[in-house]
Amino acid sequence: MAAPTISAAQAIGEYLQSPDDLMKIPTFRKKLEKEKASIDIRLKGGVKEQLSATSDSLRKLFGTRGNVQTIKDEMVTIDRMCSDPQNVVSTFDQISRVSMVHRNFEQTEEMVNNLLEMNSRLDSIEDMLAADQDDLLGPAPNLLRIHLQLTQLEAFRNQTMHQAKKATAQSRNNLARRFERLTRIIEAFDEYVMELARNMLPLARAGHPEVIVKIVKIAEIEGKEDEKAIAIRLVKKAAKLDAASKFKSMQANARVIKHYRSKIMKNISESIKAKFEAAYLRDEKDPIGFIENLGWVYQDLIALERDVVACFPPDWDAYSHFIREYHRALNATILRLAASEPEASALLTLHAWLKEYKSSMKELEIPPELLEPPLLDGKEQSLIEDYLQLIVKKLDEWSTNLMKTEVAEFTARAEPPELDADGQYGMQGAVILFQMVNQQVDAATESGQGAILARVVGEANRVMRGVQDQWTRLVDVEYKKTVDKPEETPGGLVEYVIALANDQIKSADYTEALSARLEPLVSPKYSGQINERLNDAIDGYLDVAKRCTQVLIDIIFNDMRPATRQLFQGPWYDGIVVQIVETMRDYMADYQTYLNGSLLELLVEDLLDAFLVTYLTALANTQKLRMPAATERIKDDVAEAFKFFSTLKPAKELESYFEVVEMVLALLEASKSLAFLSFWSFAKVHGPNLAFVEGLMKARGDLDRSSVNEVMDSIKRKVKEENLTDPPEPTIMKKITIEGTFSRLLRTGKS
Repeated sequence: MAAPTISAAQAIGEYLQSPDDLMKIPTFRKKLEKEKASIDIRLKGGVKEQLSATSDSLRKLFGTRGNVQTIKDEMVTIDRMCSDPQNVVSTFDQISRVSMVHRNFEQTEEMVNNLLEMNSRLDSIEDMLAADQDDLLGPAPNLLRIHLQLTQLEAFRNQTMHQAKKATAQSRNNLARRFERLTRIIEAFDEYVMELARNMLPLARAGHPEVIVKIVKIAEIEGKEDEKAIAIRLVKKAAKLDAASKFKSMQANARVIKHYRSKIMKNISESIKAKFEAAYLRDEKDPIGFIENLGWVYQDLIALERDVVACFPPDWDAYSHFIREYHRALNATILRLAASEPEASALLTLHAWLKEYKSSMKELEIPPELLEPPLLDGKEQSLIEDYLQLIVKKLDEWSTNLMKTEVAEFTARAEPPELDADGQYGMQGAVILFQMVNQQVDAATESGQGAILARVVGEANRVMRGVQDQWTRLVDVEYKKTVDKPEETPGGLVEYVIALANDQIKSADYTEALSARLEPLVSPKYSGQINERLNDAIDGYLDVAKRCTQVLIDIIFNDMRPATRQLFQGPWYDGIVVQIVETMRDYMADYQTYLNGSLLELLVEDLLDAFLVTYLTALANTQKLRMPAATERIKDDVAEAFKFFSTLKPAKELESYFEVVEMVLALLEASKSLAFLSFWSFAKVHGPNLAFVEGLMKARGDLDRSSVNEVMDSIKRKVKEENLTDPPEPTIMKKITIEGTFSRLLRTGKS
């Protein structure tokens, strides 16, 4: 940084800082004059020295220009004398011819000796080459000696063939035949060197890195010879034939450009590709095994940097070449693997390995620019999409094939369903489906990514829901066939519906176990999604099981339809409910034996509910009841039904179910004056239900129309006064359907 400039006023100010300093001005002046004089003397001396140096340099420059001109003139003279020596030496023509004859004699003698010795030298070379080739990963002690002798013989061949250009065709053919063996040995040697180049890493691991140094040395020598040959060709191409004719080496050079260095690098690349190819083919049927065995790549890269790269000169940039070629070969193999449509778990394993590869390359401090292009073109995430698509495809295929078999068995019903260890009907669908689901979920779990696991569970939920919907539709279709065309429908529907219901409970249990297993494996972010999907699947299985139990009840009531139609009709007074109860007892014997215990409890409740609804609905829609025979029959019916259901459910629990029948019976037995009290007890529990109550009153044979009107008027008035409404929670009375007058007449007519 330049020092700040001080003005004259600032400099004077430093000396004159007080009034007393004015007395020192003469002294300061003398001091400054002395300093000025000293500086002037030094400046004059420096200028004089610079002028002297400049003058001396100019003199030397002029002298050099004169010398250059003199040399130029001498060179012109020498060139003129060389171009036409006859002007200087009178006998130059004779001297030139004698010299040419002498040179030809020497060349001829040398050529004859070389031709005579060539076969013996080739024998020796072949022996040395064979010895080295027998031990490919050995020290190759003869490598440089073989190369030296072959280089000499090759130069001799090139010179001889060049000189024979003006000879007869027969002579040239004879020479070519003589050199055929040499050509074959040169080719064999070149192939041997390239084979060594393809095995550089094994050579280093075998403890012979010096062989790599020899290979590089040979490539350097051949490269220099290539450069010479190329330079000569460029001279000839420039049509400077006179200049070329002055050099014997130019005349004799017929060398084939070998490009040894590029060939070595190419063979290194091919050997790396071949190594990856062999590894891939070895585990082609086991993609996961191939991926898990790729650890040798890291070992190779470490060994190359430690043992091989140091054998190359820096200008070869061997390290970059090895890294690039390994990376490119790996990328090509990975692309090939991904394109082979491997199993889903292999895609996940590959995705995890690619992440590990990036991390390992950073640990090895390999520059990112050497790792181009990125593996899979940087689209590792596409593996996840491919994996999920494969999961979708496989789950769809498996579930479709599974359902095809299951549906065929369910509809044909040629054999009864299988019995499980508990002696209950079952099907194989649940076990097989969850084997498939667990297989894919386990593979997704191994990825260690909650997002992947959540998406796999989502796909599994979709498949499960699809299977559930298919079963629900099938059960409805098969039941409809049984009702509409029983004679054309195979039997055994009850057994298969029981088996299907049991299967759904198993599936719900499997799903719950899966949810419990997965929850601790993922973060809350994904555990919520997974639980939601699996809970949805559980609900679906329970819905299908519920539908199955409902169909089992529908089957019972379909068989009882002729009897239930007679309820509160003429035959009813003879005890038709006994027939109904016996029918239910027959079916429940099978249900109790083969149906899952949890489902059986639900079925009993639904069956009891359905029986009461059917009974009360028939009562609500009856035209006329013979009193008091009707009430006595109702009591007998209740006793019969209570006795039956008490075999399925504790009697104490049954009382609350049959309470509604007792209340209805009280309405039927109450006198005109006390009917309101019975109604009030009924209405407080079940709500007014005026249409139902009015129907009962009209059906009573012991009340005329005026009495019915009187009873209903008092009931309606009280309901209005007390503002009586339906209970918050609906009761069984909400399920009672009261037919219109026209529908009732039609039903009565059919009966």
